[in-house]
Amino acid sequence: MTALPDWMVLPPGGLTVEDYQELPEEICRHIEIVDGAIVVNPAPRRPHQTIIRRLSYALEAACGPHWAVDFDVDLRLRDVPLLNRRPDLVVYDSGLDADAVLRPQHCLLVIEVMSAGSVTADQTDKPAEYARAGIQHYWRVENPADDPKALTLFRYRLDPTLGWYSSAGVDTQSLAVVDPFDLSLDLTGLL
Repeated sequence: MTALPDWMVLPPGGLTVEDYQELPEEICRHIEIVDGAIVVNPAPRRPHQTIIRRLSYALEAACGPHWAVDFDVDLRLRDVPLLNRRPDLVVYDSGLDADAVLRPQHCLLVIEVMSAGSVTADQTDKPAEYARAGIQHYWRVENPADDPKALTLFRYRLDPTLGWYSSAGVDTQSLAVVDPFDLSLDLTGLL
């Protein structure tokens, strides 16, 4: 039987911020921390990465100089117990110092591109966490298995009275929004 690597052996109270910061960057790029527990994420497939890359270019062109767009970054939702996610895309305050920890108050929009291994996390867990943290907008991109040439974009906006996301629309062929910024996009061009 193969033993777990040392970094996967959790202390009794779970992984802390300090423990996480001591991990090598190469390990952090493949994990999320949920309530101090390590969640290992498989490497995404090429179509998933293509969607993220193309969508990031469109968002960057649309959101203006006050917002930055990034992927493959940590988003610290909570320190204790540690809740650290790695959204597929995040739009955040461009004035944030490069060495500062990215937190919900810096974020305008978080986007997840759903894949077979992330259905529960992207449809249930992450929206609840992002809403609880106060992130105003959450979008989820789905690429149905029965039609690999189709994309559906589910848009949500935080309802301040409920503290939960309410639907802001569902788009299939194209996207045209003015909130949180003006963006028109052919969704089929993301594939």
